[in-house]
Amino acid sequence: MCTLVILNRPGHAWPLIVGANRDEMRGRPWSPPARHWPDRPRVVAGRDDLAGGSWLGLNAHGVVAAMLNRQGTLGPAAGKRSRGELVLLALDHADAAAAALVMSELRPESYRAFNMVVADAQGAFFIAHRGDAREPAIRRLGAGLTMLTAREPDDASSPRIARYRERFLAAPPPDPGGGGFAAWEALLASAEAAPGGPPEGAMCFDLPSGFGTVSGALIAVPAQVSGRPANPGAGPEPRPVFRFAAGPPATTPFRPVDLG
Repeated sequence: MCTLVILNRPGHAWPLIVGANRDEMRGRPWSPPARHWPDRPRVVAGRDDLAGGSWLGLNAHGVVAAMLNRQGTLGPAAGKRSRGELVLLALDHADAAAAALVMSELRPESYRAFNMVVADAQGAFFIAHRGDAREPAIRRLGAGLTMLTAREPDDASSPRIARYRERFLAAPPPDPGGGGFAAWEALLASAEAAPGGPPEGAMCFDLPSGFGTVSGALIAVPAQVSGRPANPGAGPEPRPVFRFAAGPPATTPFRPVDLG
């Protein structure tokens, strides 16, 4: 049950903030975000070393792509392609709208069910393949905060959303240009589940089965990502920020990812 928190702020200097925790079997090998793919030198993403794809990444245009399993679809299935390849496919595009359109035209029988988000400074899109024969459904996310796990966006039947969405709403939002990410980092690191609820209701958990939270990430995308001055005589616009915890955020600090 991976988790994605998206703060979409049209017109803000930092219109897109993404927080994510990845839940996976601890023994599945992976590599932290980097330029792992020689044929995609403008993509920085975590790599699933088993299947070769990714669960979360960023490209040089400021497009963010993230993949989450739908409920009951953990792991590979015979005859199905890896969902991680879709993150890389999305990051081949210069804007989120174009990437979302491509995702919505996928052959549904090729993949297990998934929730996916592609976003940039102009907007965020939710793509859902619900495991039926229909092409993935796409919708634009509205302004504000959206929380996503293995079900529908902001679905309070998810114990994690029920416990933490209001906490993210109440927390000071990340301030990449000044105050940093402390409040969101603390929430992503929280091992507190609801009393009597499942341990998976915590943002960060570890089950005896070997399944648990294996990493965390924070990405901030500025309104302009070209690196060129917005006005004559001005300095370059801020660059995206990518922070990563290369282990459970409850015990592993977030550190900057080198974007080159």
